[in-house]
Amino acid sequence: MNFGFLLFDDVEELDFIGPWEIVGVWSKHFEGPEQCLLISQSGEVVQCAQGLKVIPDYNFETCPTLDYLLVPGGHGTRREVENIAFLNFIQKQAANCQHVLSVCTGAFILQAAGLLADKNVTAHWGSLKNLRKLPDLTVVEQRVVHDGNIWTAAGISAGIDLALALIAAQAGEETAGKVQMAVEYYPAPVRYGKAHLSPELPAYLRQEVGVV
Repeated sequence: MNFGFLLFDDVEELDFIGPWEIVGVWSKHFEGPEQCLLISQSGEVVQCAQGLKVIPDYNFETCPTLDYLLVPGGHGTRREVENIAFLNFIQKQAANCQHVLSVCTGAFILQAAGLLADKNVTAHWGSLKNLRKLPDLTVVEQRVVHDGNIWTAAGISAGIDLALALIAAQAGEETAGKVQMAVEYYPAPVRYGKAHLSPELPAYLRQEVGVV
């Protein structure tokens, strides 16, 4: 099986690197997908949002059929939601995928590709207001939302939780737990400063810190 990560200029690094690490450990050590593939439209070097440069494995023409497709977010999504070739590639691959996933504002790309009709979805907390303006979807303020074969995650670091949740659903909680232990993903409950008290945060975080 092939697990594809779709890249584009100004993609947010952790949106795809976090899940890529998790899926990579699953693949290499716990009988997950055989290949983790990085894909971009041209196949040329991708300049990410924070300056990281990434060399994709495939372009749209050479990419093999994918069983899983993850679409990350970042400022580049504002451009790609209007890129017909980009959306056509997603539609073509999604037709064969067992599961399609997004992180952060990648949800806007899935919506533009017609994949979120009548779905429960989420995205980065700062984009939920705009996500609610889109037709035929329901915004759920959770870190990870699973609806049918569509998975969406909140912002940036939530992609790690998304990948672990997918593994738990596909390979069982024991396997997900082994991957979680291998990468030592046990986030500390520390909250720095007072930003976490903001009423702008999504419902699941407001409840966690006692802000209503």
